[in-house]
Amino acid sequence: MIWYPYAQMKTMDEPIHITKAQGIYLYSHKNKYIDTTSSWWSVIHGYNNQEINQVIKEQVDEFSHVMLGGLTHKPALDLSHKLKSFLPGSLNHCFYSDSGSVGVEVALKMAIQYHFNQGKCKKKEIIALTHAYHGDTFKTMAVGDDPDYHLAFPDKEGVHHINPNVEELKMILEKHHETIACLIVEPLLQGAGGMRMYGVDFLESARALCDQYNILLIFDEVATGFGRTGHRFVSDLVCPDIVVLGKALTAGYIGHAVTLANDKVFDGFYSDKAEHAFMHGPTFMGNPLACRAALKSIEIFEREDYISKIKHIEKLLKDAFKDFNHDAIKEIRILGAYLCIEVYNKENLKGFKKYALDRGVHSRPFIDYMYAMFPYIIKDRELHLVIDVYKSWFKEVE
Repeated sequence: MIWYPYAQMKTMDEPIHITKAQGIYLYSHKNKYIDTTSSWWSVIHGYNNQEINQVIKEQVDEFSHVMLGGLTHKPALDLSHKLKSFLPGSLNHCFYSDSGSVGVEVALKMAIQYHFNQGKCKKKEIIALTHAYHGDTFKTMAVGDDPDYHLAFPDKEGVHHINPNVEELKMILEKHHETIACLIVEPLLQGAGGMRMYGVDFLESARALCDQYNILLIFDEVATGFGRTGHRFVSDLVCPDIVVLGKALTAGYIGHAVTLANDKVFDGFYSDKAEHAFMHGPTFMGNPLACRAALKSIEIFEREDYISKIKHIEKLLKDAFKDFNHDAIKEIRILGAYLCIEVYNKENLKGFKKYALDRGVHSRPFIDYMYAMFPYIIKDRELHLVIDVYKSWFKEVE
């Protein structure tokens, strides 16, 4: 039996058995559905992309995996060189792992050990945002702030949660800067914690304050990276010390993540002292199949000018919902290729998943949020079909 995620196994609905996936569509034995979740926001090119398929097949015929412990290989070297040129500032140093959660764990460990290596052993506390979600491993749960996910794991020792508010950040840093190692944020868009948005001005001020108080700034761009917010990376707007990428990194083909550190952080580990080494090593870090998929995905992203496609999706969504309102709706939020309709009462979304499936749309609402994270290849007519289903639901609510 499969133990399914984020579900009470006793009461969960029967999962849909998928037999095929192509483009933006998922196929069951009887029906096909537009996938509005991009398989948890990762399948940016749609399913079954022939170019990515081909490079993975080529790599399988060479070798499928080689550990990076004392060994290296061309796919990992090529991807590292590409990411170095693709990311802003001196985010030059790639540490690979096998999921976004682990990538964030790596970033937090880097930040704390960076200060330890400088003799600042007290600097091991962390600032995170209220409603943060950074994954389901232990330290990522600690910096998260959502009991809907981690009710049984309330330990937040050494973590300060603030709103994305400059004055709150100033107060925390003035009082605790000698013990704080880093500030970690999902930049501009907080995903699983409620699809919340905030402005770049907070990030700009946070960058300056972190520099002032010797705090490392970490961007968790696992969800926001590769165009999701309408920018290649939010890191292009404000450059952090460490950034974590995942999900769309491999276009949804293989679980993989990368934690990129700038020269300052890397130099804090570069030493003749063995104890200054970063002692972490996921088995499948730098997996060659994942690296080849990532390289081809980035090539397609650049060649097809995806940022223009994303801006078009954003404009179409904003035009479609600019005059739409309903008593059940609290707020409609749109950014890049992302849409969220927040309702006042989660009962207003009860039955929506089946309603959408019956009309050819796979959606996964949660708590008070009806949302979509579209594949970037979606066409206008398909977008309008999804929009019509979302809007028509509120007639059912009445």
